[in-house]
Amino acid sequence: MQDEPVSRREFLSRSGKAAGVAALACVGGWWLHEPERHPFARRTEAAVIRDLRVSGITPSLVVGTGSAPAAVTAAVLAGLGGMDQFISKGDTVVVKPNIGWDRRPEQAANTNPDVVAEVVRQCVAAGASKVYVTDITCNDPTRCYNRSGIAAAAREAGAEVLPPSEARLREVNVGGAMLGMQKVFDVYLEADKVINLPIAKHHSLTKVSLGMKNLYGILGGNRSRLHQDIHNSLADLGNFLRPTLVIVDAWRILLRNGPQGGSLDDVEERRSIVASVDQVAIDSYAGATYFGLTADDMPWLALAERYGLGTAAYETLPMKEVQA
Repeated sequence: MQDEPVSRREFLSRSGKAAGVAALACVGGWWLHEPERHPFARRTEAAVIRDLRVSGITPSLVVGTGSAPAAVTAAVLAGLGGMDQFISKGDTVVVKPNIGWDRRPEQAANTNPDVVAEVVRQCVAAGASKVYVTDITCNDPTRCYNRSGIAAAAREAGAEVLPPSEARLREVNVGGAMLGMQKVFDVYLEADKVINLPIAKHHSLTKVSLGMKNLYGILGGNRSRLHQDIHNSLADLGNFLRPTLVIVDAWRILLRNGPQGGSLDDVEERRSIVASVDQVAIDSYAGATYFGLTADDMPWLALAERYGLGTAAYETLPMKEVQA
């Protein structure tokens, strides 16, 4: 989801300050230098909105449980009406998991690789011409992509795994109350569809990291300013990139010491996957269901509602429960 050297993060963790600084982990690291720029990089003054939602789909929530993450993911997508509702033949699709941390799957800091792989398979089966799996990480990208298990699982399922590259950042005006010009990974500006695929976990600043928080991973550069008003930043990101679909991985959730975790004592197995086209409702549902939070505990929800991105009153949406 972001990038910063491992040694610095681990030093801070050992110093006993991990809870307070984890949210700032994506501020520095190798994104602060100024290497070769992408040939299409340019200053864009007009605000850009990437609305990749499919028209005509009534927002709903589908919640799946079962014994295997890939099977539950498939059942949830079937409950929404099938991936071909969202992906058309020839589409270029970006699947955006959380790959931010140098952690194993059982530590629940990154999206479950089996969930990522099943989403990729479903996109390929629906006729996507290209499926990218990518995230701008906090720790070393190679270690994050490999240790999370996501790189291998995504490639085997048919995706092109695209590690972060400074040369592929484009400076655009994402607009909003907090954010203006930002360096955005170019695949998010060019894709036909984006599937946001966060893991549900604790976060030291926002109490929880879900769909809109996962969008931090589309940005490069120095992201420290985003933390100065993090709730407006989350709503601004959700407004700038309106994903085609959001799928929350709650197979294992990180209850404490997020966003990077580390101890298995902080992890709880919930064996659940949730999907919706309403990015506000799904954050609201997941925060309430898995962390006991109200909408007031997640101020970005009301801010996102003002953008017309969805509803925090998830209970007003049709809900379907499936098992696999």
